[in-house]
Amino acid sequence: MSAVYPLVRNLNACSTRFGVSRSPSRVGSSWSSARSFLIKSCILTLYISVSAATAHAQNADALYADREHLANARRAADLWVAELARDGRNFDAAWKLARVCYWLGGHAPQNERRSFLERGIAAARRAIAAKSNRPEGHFWLAADMGTLAESFGLRAGLRYRKPVKDELETVLRLDPGYMDGSADRVLGRWYFRVPRLFGGSNARSEEHLRASLKYDPQSTVSHFFLAELFIDEGRNAEARAELQTVIDSPLSAQWAPEDREYQDKARALLAKIHAS
Repeated sequence: MSAVYPLVRNLNACSTRFGVSRSPSRVGSSWSSARSFLIKSCILTLYISVSAATAHAQNADALYADREHLANARRAADLWVAELARDGRNFDAAWKLARVCYWLGGHAPQNERRSFLERGIAAARRAIAAKSNRPEGHFWLAADMGTLAESFGLRAGLRYRKPVKDELETVLRLDPGYMDGSADRVLGRWYFRVPRLFGGSNARSEEHLRASLKYDPQSTVSHFFLAELFIDEGRNAEARAELQTVIDSPLSAQWAPEDREYQDKARALLAKIHAS
């Protein structure tokens, strides 16, 4: 007859006619100890996996923060693609991939831009499928579609004109203050760029742009869009004031790359106004 436990040094812990001692001398020699060890091992494995995933996400975020270097933006995109391959309903990976694709869709070599924007659209839709009641997926879907519509001809413009507006209005319903009023900001642009025949309106554009400034009075993007609107209406004095505001605004910690770009555009447009 074989022993229930391995051999032990403490004779008092051996099987006797009174049964097995309740205090075996070797750690892990009982079934409960083995089960406890297994549970701890599983917890440790899970902890390591979660820690690795967290480090992975933080690394991608750091790369995105340095997106002015396109190699870092591409690497961040690759990391979020890998996260989605592991978990197709990873909400954060999906909307962040849509966001970095928006950046690459405006800064990568011209022959790559459409592909990035289309990947961004697909990623944003996955974010919406995962959490439709959150604004991130809806906003970046609108941003990617809007850039594609504005950059790739009439057909793309007609295809995405209404969906862009619908997604931005969804963001306004869910969280009007998301990213400092970004939905109002982009809707203001939508009303300015879309022909009146299809719903465009300078008055509605100005209304939304001013609404966005309630959340971020120093938004370089909103002030620049207002300047373009005023130039279109012949309100050059107001346009100059808006452009000077863009130039004088401090850089945002989160959106410094975009701020620098709009400040450069503001200087060029201001010089053009002065020259005319």
